Amino acid sequence: MLARWPAPGRCKSRLVPGVGRARAAAIQARLTQHGLAAAAQARRAMAPGADGRGTGLELVLATSGLGPRAAVRWGSLLGVDRVVEQGKGSLGLRMQRQILRGCREGAAAVVLIGSDLPELAAEDLLEAFRALEHTALVLGPAGDGGYWLIGRRRATPQVFTGIDWGSDRVLAQTLRLALQTGLGTALLAERHDLDRPADLAHWR
Repeated sequence: MLARWPAPGRCKSRLVPGVGRARAAAIQARLTQHGLAAAAQARRAMAPGADGRGTGLELVLATSGLGPRAAVRWGSLLGVDRVVEQGKGSLGLRMQRQILRGCREGAAAVVLIGSDLPELAAEDLLEAFRALEHTALVLGPAGDGGYWLIGRRRATPQVFTGIDWGSDRVLAQTLRLALQTGLGTALLAERHDLDRPADLAHWR
C-alpha cells in the first residue's frame, strides 16, 4: 500500500475545501486502516496451509510525509510486515519504484493499492493475485478514469511512462501501453476511490 502520513494539512488536500484539514486527515487515517485490514485478511487467506499449499503474502507499507523512524513506528501500529519509503517523483515513478523493488526482492507478483479505497475488500486483492497466475498485468478500474489497483508478475516500467497522472485518461492510456508492449491484461471490478468531497457520497 502507498500511503501518506495522515497529518492535518499534509494529506487529502483536495478534500480540505469540503471537510476541513482535521476531518480530511481523519478520513485518510480511517481509509488507511480499512485498506490494511482488507490486506491483512487477504494475507491470512493466502497463508500456507498444513499441507504446504498456498503462498505467503507480505504486507508492505510504502510511506511518505514522515521520517524513517516515525514510519517504522507507524507501520508497527498498523500491523504491516515491513515499511519502505515511496521516494520522490510522480505517482507513476513512485509506483514503478515499488514494483521494481518487489521484483528485485524475488516476489512472484506485486500488487499495489492506495489508501483511499472505502469499497476495498479482501476478495478484491485475492482476485488480483489469482489473475496474475494467468496474465502479466491486472488493473482495477476506478470510476474517475484511473485505476485503484495495479498488479504485475514482473517489473513493468512501460506502463508508467507517458501517463497523464491525475486525469481521466490514466486507465485508457495504461491499457494502450499494455497492448503496445504485448502485456496480457485482466480487469477487476470498478471501484470508487475517495479524493474529493463529492466522493464522500459513495462512502456514506
